[in-house]
Amino acid sequence: MRLYSIAVYLFLYIPIGIIVLFSFNAGRHASELKGLSVKWYGKALDNPFVIDALFTSLTIAFCAATLASIMGTSAALALQRIKGPLKAIFDGMIYISIMIPGIVIGIATLVALVSVFDVLNPIIADVWLGDKAPKLELGMISVIAAHTLFTMSLVIVIVRARIAGMDRALIEASTDLYASPWATFRQVTLPQLAPAILAGFLLSFTFSFDDFIISFFVAGPNTTLPIYVFSSIRRGITPEVNAIGAMVMGASLLLLIVAQLLLRRDHRR
Repeated sequence: MRLYSIAVYLFLYIPIGIIVLFSFNAGRHASELKGLSVKWYGKALDNPFVIDALFTSLTIAFCAATLASIMGTSAALALQRIKGPLKAIFDGMIYISIMIPGIVIGIATLVALVSVFDVLNPIIADVWLGDKAPKLELGMISVIAAHTLFTMSLVIVIVRARIAGMDRALIEASTDLYASPWATFRQVTLPQLAPAILAGFLLSFTFSFDDFIISFFVAGPNTTLPIYVFSSIRRGITPEVNAIGAMVMGASLLLLIVAQLLLRRDHRR
Protein backbone atom coordinates (compact mmCIF):
# COMPACT_ATOMS: atom_id res chain seq x y z
CA MET A 1 0.00 0.00 0.00
CA ARG A 2 2.88 2.34 0.73
CA LEU A 3 4.41 1.78 -2.69
CA TYR A 4 1.00 2.21 -4.29
CA SER A 5 0.49 5.53 -2.49
CA ILE A 6 3.94 6.74 -3.55
CA ALA A 7 3.21 5.79 -7.16
CA VAL A 8 -0.10 7.67 -7.10
CA TYR A 9 1.49 10.82 -5.69
CA LEU A 10 4.33 10.66 -8.20
CA PHE A 11 1.83 10.26 -11.03
CA LEU A 12 -0.05 13.35 -9.80
CA TYR A 13 2.83 15.67 -8.97
CA ILE A 14 5.62 14.85 -11.42
CA PRO A 15 3.77 16.54 -14.34
CA ILE A 16 3.21 19.60 -12.14
CA GLY A 17 6.88 19.65 -11.23
CA ILE A 18 7.81 19.41 -14.93
CA ILE A 19 5.62 22.43 -15.73
CA VAL A 20 7.30 24.44 -12.97
CA LEU A 21 10.77 23.35 -14.13
CA PHE A 22 10.15 24.22 -17.77
CA SER A 23 8.67 27.58 -16.80
CA PHE A 24 12.28 28.58 -16.05
CA ASN A 25 13.40 27.48 -19.51
CA ALA A 26 15.76 29.96 -21.17
CA GLY A 27 14.89 28.68 -24.65
CA ARG A 28 11.86 29.41 -26.79
CA HIS A 29 10.46 25.88 -26.93
CA ALA A 30 8.63 24.44 -23.94
CA SER A 31 9.92 20.92 -24.50
CA GLU A 32 13.62 21.81 -24.74
CA LEU A 33 15.35 22.93 -21.55
CA LYS A 34 18.18 25.27 -22.57
CA GLY A 35 19.35 26.80 -19.33
CA LEU A 36 17.39 28.45 -16.55
CA SER A 37 15.87 31.91 -16.67
CA VAL A 38 12.94 33.89 -15.23
CA LYS A 39 12.41 35.93 -18.40
CA TRP A 40 9.17 34.15 -19.26
CA TYR A 41 7.66 35.23 -15.96
CA GLY A 42 8.46 38.82 -16.80
CA LYS A 43 7.12 38.38 -20.32
CA ALA A 44 3.88 36.90 -19.00
CA LEU A 45 3.42 39.77 -16.55
CA ASP A 46 4.12 42.30 -19.32
CA ASN A 47 1.56 40.71 -21.66
CA PRO A 48 -1.53 42.99 -21.67
CA PHE A 49 -3.81 40.10 -22.65
CA VAL A 50 -2.61 38.10 -19.63
CA ILE A 51 -3.13 41.06 -17.31
CA ASP A 52 -6.65 41.68 -18.66
CA ALA A 53 -7.54 38.00 -18.28
CA LEU A 54 -6.04 37.96 -14.77
CA PHE A 55 -8.03 41.04 -13.75
CA THR A 56 -11.21 39.46 -15.12
CA SER A 57 -10.57 36.21 -13.22
CA LEU A 58 -9.79 38.05 -9.98
CA THR A 59 -12.94 40.16 -10.27
CA ILE A 60 -15.13 37.14 -10.97
CA ALA A 61 -13.53 35.06 -8.21
CA PHE A 62 -13.81 37.81 -5.60
CA CYS A 63 -17.45 38.58 -6.39
CA ALA A 64 -18.42 34.89 -6.57
CA ALA A 65 -16.59 34.05 -3.33
CA THR A 66 -18.19 36.99 -1.51
CA LEU A 67 -21.70 36.08 -2.64
CA ALA A 68 -21.11 32.38 -1.95
CA SER A 69 -19.87 33.16 1.57
CA ILE A 70 -22.88 35.34 2.39
CA MET A 71 -25.51 33.05 0.92
CA GLY A 72 -23.77 29.85 2.00
CA THR A 73 -23.52 31.02 5.61
CA SER A 74 -27.16 32.09 5.61
CA ALA A 75 -28.19 28.73 4.13
CA ALA A 76 -26.11 26.80 6.67
CA LEU A 77 -27.73 28.66 9.56
CA ALA A 78 -31.19 28.05 8.11
CA LEU A 79 -30.56 24.35 7.44
CA GLN A 80 -29.67 23.79 11.10
CA ARG A 81 -33.33 24.42 11.96
CA ILE A 82 -34.71 21.94 9.42
CA LYS A 83 -35.45 18.42 10.62
CA GLY A 84 -36.76 15.21 9.12
CA PRO A 85 -36.95 14.15 5.45
CA LEU A 86 -36.72 17.73 4.20
CA LYS A 87 -33.26 18.06 5.73
CA ALA A 88 -32.13 14.86 4.00
CA ILE A 89 -33.36 16.23 0.66
CA PHE A 90 -31.42 19.47 1.10
CA ASP A 91 -28.29 17.59 2.23
CA GLY A 92 -28.46 15.41 -0.86
CA MET A 93 -28.84 18.42 -3.14
CA ILE A 94 -25.82 20.11 -1.54
CA TYR A 95 -23.52 17.12 -1.96
CA ILE A 96 -24.78 16.38 -5.46
CA SER A 97 -23.85 19.91 -6.53
CA ILE A 98 -20.30 19.25 -5.30
CA MET A 99 -20.00 15.81 -6.93
CA ILE A 100 -21.61 16.60 -10.28
CA PRO A 101 -19.12 17.09 -13.18
CA GLY A 102 -18.34 20.66 -14.14
CA ILE A 103 -19.33 20.13 -17.77
CA VAL A 104 -22.86 19.21 -16.65
CA ILE A 105 -23.09 22.38 -14.56
CA GLY A 106 -21.75 24.43 -17.47
CA ILE A 107 -24.19 23.06 -20.02
CA ALA A 108 -27.15 23.29 -17.61
CA THR A 109 -26.28 26.88 -16.68
CA LEU A 110 -25.88 27.85 -20.32
CA VAL A 111 -29.25 26.38 -21.29
CA ALA A 112 -30.98 27.97 -18.29
CA LEU A 113 -29.50 31.44 -18.92
CA VAL A 114 -30.24 31.40 -22.64
CA SER A 115 -33.83 30.31 -21.96
CA VAL A 116 -34.32 33.07 -19.41
CA PHE A 117 -32.77 35.67 -21.72
CA ASP A 118 -35.08 34.61 -24.56
CA VAL A 119 -38.10 35.23 -22.32
CA LEU A 120 -36.94 38.47 -20.65
CA ASN A 121 -35.35 40.32 -23.59
CA PRO A 122 -38.65 40.74 -25.56
CA ILE A 123 -40.39 41.92 -22.36
CA ILE A 124 -37.66 44.47 -21.67
CA ALA A 125 -37.82 45.68 -25.28
CA ASP A 126 -41.60 46.19 -25.01
CA VAL A 127 -41.57 48.14 -21.74
CA TRP A 128 -38.37 50.12 -22.37
CA LEU A 129 -39.08 53.83 -22.95
CA GLY A 130 -35.68 54.83 -24.30
CA ASP A 131 -34.21 54.58 -27.76
CA LYS A 132 -32.42 51.27 -27.36
CA ALA A 133 -33.47 48.71 -24.78
CA PRO A 134 -30.72 46.89 -22.85
CA LYS A 135 -30.25 43.28 -23.80
CA LEU A 136 -29.44 40.49 -21.39
CA GLU A 137 -26.58 38.34 -22.64
CA LEU A 138 -23.75 36.14 -21.47
CA GLY A 139 -20.88 37.94 -19.80
CA MET A 140 -19.17 38.55 -16.49
CA ILE A 141 -22.43 38.62 -14.53
CA SER A 142 -23.42 35.18 -15.84
CA VAL A 143 -20.03 33.75 -14.86
CA ILE A 144 -20.29 35.23 -11.36
CA ALA A 145 -23.78 33.77 -10.96
CA ALA A 146 -22.68 30.31 -12.14
CA HIS A 147 -19.57 30.27 -9.92
CA THR A 148 -21.58 31.46 -6.94
CA LEU A 149 -24.02 28.59 -7.30
CA PHE A 150 -21.45 25.81 -7.46
CA THR A 151 -19.08 27.25 -4.79
CA MET A 152 -21.89 28.03 -2.34
CA SER A 153 -22.15 24.32 -1.53
CA LEU A 154 -18.55 24.33 -0.30
CA VAL A 155 -19.31 27.18 2.09
CA ILE A 156 -22.44 25.44 3.35
CA VAL A 157 -20.55 22.23 4.14
CA ILE A 158 -17.70 24.04 5.93
CA VAL A 159 -19.92 26.39 7.94
CA ARG A 160 -22.33 23.60 8.94
CA ALA A 161 -19.41 21.57 10.26
CA ARG A 162 -18.40 24.56 12.38
CA ILE A 163 -21.97 25.10 13.60
CA ALA A 164 -22.14 21.47 14.73
CA GLY A 165 -19.06 22.04 16.92
CA MET A 166 -20.19 25.33 18.43
CA ASP A 167 -20.80 25.69 22.14
CA ARG A 168 -24.56 26.21 22.39
CA ALA A 169 -24.17 27.31 26.01
CA LEU A 170 -22.76 30.64 24.88
CA ILE A 171 -25.82 31.34 22.72
CA GLU A 172 -28.14 30.31 25.56
CA ALA A 173 -26.24 32.54 27.98
CA SER A 174 -26.57 35.47 25.60
CA THR A 175 -30.32 34.88 25.42
CA ASP A 176 -30.58 34.63 29.20
CA LEU A 177 -28.83 38.01 29.46
CA TYR A 178 -31.63 39.54 27.32
CA ALA A 179 -29.54 40.05 24.20
CA SER A 180 -31.52 40.47 21.01
CA PRO A 181 -31.23 37.80 18.29
CA TRP A 182 -29.16 40.19 16.14
CA ALA A 183 -26.84 41.02 19.06
CA THR A 184 -26.41 37.31 19.80
CA PHE A 185 -25.57 36.60 16.18
CA ARG A 186 -23.16 39.55 15.90
CA GLN A 187 -21.34 39.09 19.21
CA VAL A 188 -21.51 35.33 19.81
CA THR A 189 -22.38 33.31 16.71
CA LEU A 190 -20.50 35.24 14.03
CA PRO A 191 -17.11 35.33 15.85
CA GLN A 192 -17.26 31.55 16.23
CA LEU A 193 -18.17 31.10 12.56
CA ALA A 194 -15.63 33.62 11.24
CA PRO A 195 -12.72 31.16 10.64
CA ALA A 196 -15.02 28.74 8.78
CA ILE A 197 -16.54 31.56 6.72
CA LEU A 198 -13.08 32.84 5.80
CA ALA A 199 -11.93 29.32 4.88
CA GLY A 200 -15.04 28.89 2.73
CA PHE A 201 -14.33 32.23 1.06
CA LEU A 202 -10.76 31.22 0.22
CA LEU A 203 -11.84 27.85 -1.16
CA SER A 204 -14.61 29.46 -3.21
CA PHE A 205 -12.14 32.04 -4.53
CA THR A 206 -9.70 29.30 -5.52
CA PHE A 207 -12.32 27.14 -7.24
CA SER A 208 -13.74 30.13 -9.11
CA PHE A 209 -10.34 31.49 -10.14
CA ASP A 210 -9.17 28.11 -11.47
CA ASP A 211 -12.42 27.14 -13.18
CA PHE A 212 -12.33 26.66 -16.94
CA ILE A 213 -15.23 24.41 -17.92
CA ILE A 214 -18.12 26.46 -16.53
CA SER A 215 -16.49 29.74 -17.57
CA PHE A 216 -16.00 28.41 -21.09
CA PHE A 217 -19.75 27.88 -21.47
CA VAL A 218 -21.11 31.08 -19.89
CA ALA A 219 -18.33 33.69 -20.19
CA GLY A 220 -19.55 35.09 -23.50
CA PRO A 221 -17.03 37.64 -24.85
CA ASN A 222 -15.09 37.77 -21.56
CA THR A 223 -11.77 35.95 -21.29
CA THR A 224 -10.68 34.57 -17.95
CA LEU A 225 -7.13 33.45 -17.28
CA PRO A 226 -7.89 29.69 -17.67
CA ILE A 227 -9.65 30.42 -20.97
CA TYR A 228 -6.65 32.46 -22.15
CA VAL A 229 -4.27 29.62 -21.23
CA PHE A 230 -6.43 27.12 -23.09
CA SER A 231 -6.48 29.36 -26.17
CA SER A 232 -2.70 29.76 -25.98
CA ILE A 233 -2.15 26.01 -25.72
CA ARG A 234 -4.13 25.48 -28.91
CA ARG A 235 -1.53 27.63 -30.69
CA GLY A 236 1.34 25.73 -29.11
CA ILE A 237 2.82 25.37 -25.63
CA THR A 238 5.51 27.95 -24.81
CA PRO A 239 7.49 28.61 -21.62
CA GLU A 240 5.22 31.63 -21.10
CA VAL A 241 2.23 29.29 -20.72
CA ASN A 242 4.24 27.20 -18.25
CA ALA A 243 5.09 30.35 -16.29
CA ILE A 244 1.41 31.36 -16.13
CA GLY A 245 0.47 27.87 -14.99
CA ALA A 246 3.18 27.85 -12.32
CA MET A 247 2.05 31.23 -10.93
CA VAL A 248 -1.61 30.20 -10.88
CA MET A 249 -0.73 26.92 -9.19
CA GLY A 250 1.40 28.69 -6.60
CA ALA A 251 -1.35 31.18 -5.77
CA SER A 252 -3.97 28.42 -5.57
CA LEU A 253 -1.82 26.28 -3.28
CA LEU A 254 -1.17 29.28 -1.03
CA LEU A 255 -4.90 29.98 -0.66
CA LEU A 256 -5.65 26.29 0.00
CA ILE A 257 -2.92 26.11 2.65
CA VAL A 258 -4.24 29.23 4.37
CA ALA A 259 -7.78 27.82 4.32
CA GLN A 260 -6.56 24.51 5.79
CA LEU A 261 -4.60 26.30 8.52
CA LEU A 262 -7.68 28.32 9.44
CA LEU A 263 -9.80 25.16 9.68
CA ARG A 264 -7.17 23.40 11.82
CA ARG A 265 -6.84 26.39 14.11
CA ASP A 266 -10.61 26.60 14.47
CA HIS A 267 -10.80 22.85 15.21
CA ARG A 268 -8.13 23.12 17.93
CA ARG A 269 -9.87 26.07 19.54
